[in-house]
Amino acid sequence: MSFFDLDPIGWMIVGLLAGGLSSILVGGRAARGCLPNILVGILGGIVGGTLAKGAGYGDPGGFTGSVFVALLGSVILRLALEFVVAGIAAWLIVSQINTNLYLPFLTGVSIPLGPAYYVFAAFVIVGAGNAVNLTDGLDGLAIMPVIIASGTFAIIAYLAGRADFSTYLGIPHVPGAGELAIFCAAIMGAGLAFLWFNAPPAAVFMGDTGSLALGGALGAIAVASHHEVVLAIVGGLFVLEAVSVIVQVLWFKRTGKRVFRMAPIHHHFEQLGWSESNVVIRFWIIAIVLALIGLSTLKLR
Repeated sequence: MSFFDLDPIGWMIVGLLAGGLSSILVGGRAARGCLPNILVGILGGIVGGTLAKGAGYGDPGGFTGSVFVALLGSVILRLALEFVVAGIAAWLIVSQINTNLYLPFLTGVSIPLGPAYYVFAAFVIVGAGNAVNLTDGLDGLAIMPVIIASGTFAIIAYLAGRADFSTYLGIPHVPGAGELAIFCAAIMGAGLAFLWFNAPPAAVFMGDTGSLALGGALGAIAVASHHEVVLAIVGGLFVLEAVSVIVQVLWFKRTGKRVFRMAPIHHHFEQLGWSESNVVIRFWIIAIVLALIGLSTLKLR
């Protein structure tokens, strides 16, 4: 009997297994965020199975194929839920600002995106959340760059909220954006407290709940302060981690070979012989340099 013949109960069981597997593969340490992933896995199993049957596919290859479809369904469901939340956030933010995309290093230059800005804003929020999530693979690796990016955007948001400073610097003025500096400071304080216990050997872990929330917060702050492109610079470390995974997957599917020894890229350097502390501290240094480059966009125009 095919697993397709067991829906919805069969796919709930397969989804349960897929969710538990994803909590280990994605979460890193076995128990981190296990329950949310299992719940999403169950729903993903139903979604994946339903979509596959609706598309007219046959048996996906027994048990292993069924688990793969359930994993795919859970990923689709998770991204869909993220975009729903990000879409609501984008709608709330954009209702207070315009829909222009401002470019760094250029004064008075903007791209009017119109309604497409809502999609762009949601993409920035979801992308930032998942990029930070992929970075969270070693003790202390993700939280310090988040603290650095938050401090950088505290400055940017405060300046963007001041009409006098924004006019002098030639950056878009966003009334009320200065209040985001308080939010950024709160993230920094909470992040430092977390780092105290997350320093290796870590006693507490960020997991999906923390990384997705912190990354999404950075994305929302960037959208609200009209510095979305600058986020890609300040958070360049997160971008690098996400791109390394995308490149690894696409290149492997195309050629059967790997670009990196292991993805995300911090594991690649571990495979090269770098110790965990070397990887973490050097990535912190990169995050500081990128933050300084991001701050330079305020004046270099």
